[in-house]
Amino acid sequence: MNRVIGKSGPVWALGAMSGTSLDGVDAAMVQTDGERIFGFGDVGYRPYDTDERAVLQAALGCWSGERAEAAGRVVDGAHQALLAGFKMAGLVGFHGQTLAHEPRGRGTCQVGDGAALAAALNLPVVWDFRSDDVAMGGEGAPLAPFFHFACAQWIGATAPMVFLNLGGVGNLTFVDPSCARPEVPGALLGFDTGPANAPLNDLMMARLGRAMDKGGALAARGLVETGALELFLDEPYFARIPPKSLDRNDFAEMIGLVGELPDADAAATLTAMCAAGVARGMEHCPVSPERVVVTGGGRRNPVLMEMLKVSLECPVVPVEDVGLDGDMLEAQAFAYLAVRVARGMATSCPGTTGVRALVGGGVVSVPD
Repeated sequence: MNRVIGKSGPVWALGAMSGTSLDGVDAAMVQTDGERIFGFGDVGYRPYDTDERAVLQAALGCWSGERAEAAGRVVDGAHQALLAGFKMAGLVGFHGQTLAHEPRGRGTCQVGDGAALAAALNLPVVWDFRSDDVAMGGEGAPLAPFFHFACAQWIGATAPMVFLNLGGVGNLTFVDPSCARPEVPGALLGFDTGPANAPLNDLMMARLGRAMDKGGALAARGLVETGALELFLDEPYFARIPPKSLDRNDFAEMIGLVGELPDADAAATLTAMCAAGVARGMEHCPVSPERVVVTGGGRRNPVLMEMLKVSLECPVVPVEDVGLDGDMLEAQAFAYLAVRVARGMATSCPGTTGVRALVGGGVVSVPD
């Protein structure tokens, strides 16, 4: 493996992410030495079709069995088809698809065969990023904060800032770029803020047969049901001190809270729940950040972005405003983390997942 990526110096890594929104696979190239970012390269996207998405949806919550195996086949096939088109990579960071996440119980389950992917691509593949962290007492999520620290350096940030990812589940990274390294105490705080797009996407599919509330068009016509919002904020998760993490379906009862509402009001209320979870999460930041940069699909929802701007006390902008790609940031993160794992560097720390000590989680599979 070291012949491919070397022991030091920058290397082109290819990262792939299939998120909790179940929309498809993102892939992106990053040039890095595992500490600094030297450049960003090609990106790609392979959507799941309706049948594939149904297979993945049916497997959510499964730890093993036929449904999990079927989901694994979908994930492996989609990744092989997309990643084969990238020619410059020295190694691959393969997240797989999370089906279940229970760090204080059964652990964490991501389907996807990294060894098979390594054979198919004839490249080293780093995968199973979360298990070691959970085994060491960590939450196993979020894993992007170390990459966010490198991104803050890349954009020249000097004041504390927050990266807010709004995918299926929301997660927040507080970054203090004045620290020398991401593992320094106080440099990072990372945790899941609550549900983001997943409940709204599920509502749209169940009621209207649509994958999402595109552009927030439905929510824009609705009214927020404050009683449901208050019940949502009573959930004990919001009072827990981070680090902390969620499974995609941990707040499945949200759909029940809006079950009797008209479509537009239900969409508006679920959107408000996402924003309210973020606002509660921001209370855990050690100091007020200079700005919040938003990544993930949620940044394309103007209703959600306006709710965030109203409820937070600092500027809220899409991550493109600082020159980064909000569609590919998570895929880029796993490219970056793959290099760190391959070179024996940490990928999480007490401030990001609550793990007891620095952990470099991940399995490296090398083709024969």
